[in-house]
Amino acid sequence: MPTPNPEALSFFLGRRSRPAKTLTAPAPDRATLETLLTAAARTPDHGKLEPWRFIVLERNALDDLAADTEIRANALNKPPQEAAKARDAFANSPLAVVVVESPVDSPKIPAIEQTYSAGAVCLALLNAALAAGWGANWLSGWASHDPDLMQTSLGLAPHEQVAGFIHIGTETSIPPERPRPDLAKKVDWRT
Repeated sequence: MPTPNPEALSFFLGRRSRPAKTLTAPAPDRATLETLLTAAARTPDHGKLEPWRFIVLERNALDDLAADTEIRANALNKPPQEAAKARDAFANSPLAVVVVESPVDSPKIPAIEQTYSAGAVCLALLNAALAAGWGANWLSGWASHDPDLMQTSLGLAPHEQVAGFIHIGTETSIPPERPRPDLAKKVDWRT
């Protein structure tokens, strides 16, 4: 018979990301963040390849990335609102952890499974931050998918890509609940 963990189940049934634009300082200190990263690193990982890594962006690094994003947006002729949204995501964040998908050559583990593992790390870090009482949000967007920007600004290798930016800070407001999937439309029971 399984041993239930009602507190954990209650957390997952009620979990809700906090919009990044509602997060403010303070952000977790390094010791606290190391605990959250340790929890995230316990993600499923077929073959124990660890096909991901973290880059922690504190205030100065976020300001630099915001400036680089604005320059890149202008070079790409992005519409002003799109450029501002991408810049502001970094300029207004108290702290962000970049989860970098860093695939490993493997004759046994397909690349797609390594992508899934990097995505699982994003969700694990998001949930760890929320469970620890922080506000957190997982964002991506055009800037995160621009290899030139990410290689130049964050030092990503050509084979790497951003799986997500996990913004973490103090929440300023609790978002209202939103509609959730209708399981009757999403579950196919077979016997």
